[in-house]
Amino acid sequence: MVEYREIVKGTFIERPNRFIAICQVAGKEIVTHVKNTGRCKELLIPGVTVYLNYVPSKTRKTDYDLISVLKGNRLINIDSQVPNEIVEESLLTGKMQLPGVKGIIQTLKREVVYQNSKFDFYFETDKSEKGFIEVKGMTLEKNNQVSFPDAPTLRGLKHVNELIHAVKVGFYGCVCFIVQMEGVESATINRKMQPALQEAMENALKTGVNTIAYTCQVTPKTITINKSIPFKLN
Repeated sequence: MVEYREIVKGTFIERPNRFIAICQVAGKEIVTHVKNTGRCKELLIPGVTVYLNYVPSKTRKTDYDLISVLKGNRLINIDSQVPNEIVEESLLTGKMQLPGVKGIIQTLKREVVYQNSKFDFYFETDKSEKGFIEVKGMTLEKNNQVSFPDAPTLRGLKHVNELIHAVKVGFYGCVCFIVQMEGVESATINRKMQPALQEAMENALKTGVNTIAYTCQVTPKTITINKSIPFKLN
């Protein structure tokens, strides 16, 4: 579970650029750091309720981080840093299972370089299994289905292709989607946004790269892994 220190409720006004947003809190307009560089256009709509983490700082221009957005009755966490924290904790505690892995993870390292990519995790098990895990957060929802990405990602495309190579030479490979909300039924690739990523994922699955998706329970102050949901390309 990831828990934020001090959460305040506000109203979203505008997003001048991908790094900051203007929000209203207790009748005052404040500049807020957006912890997600994706577009989030379907979420950050003027007037929606948002939750900010108050983190006083002498080195930043703002004391607030925009953490989550209320879309209808569904609270969606948009903090792009929490998926990796959730995966690390869940793997080490056994709350998350990697399909096809038989051993117990004994080594888990973050940001390990392979070829021309830096994967989120490298692991080794007590049965001499070795592999890479690439983590992607999901915040784009429509009709109870979530999709990735909400903007073209050359980095994500490169990671999938590098995972294909790693699997071909004997490593385990997995793309892990962390759905930063609950109450959804399945996950997929946003093919209209990035057809090349759809094609790469199709090749990855044929090669033996595993794909998993987990939803999360989200409150204004916390985000916790919930359950596995199907990942469907079609």
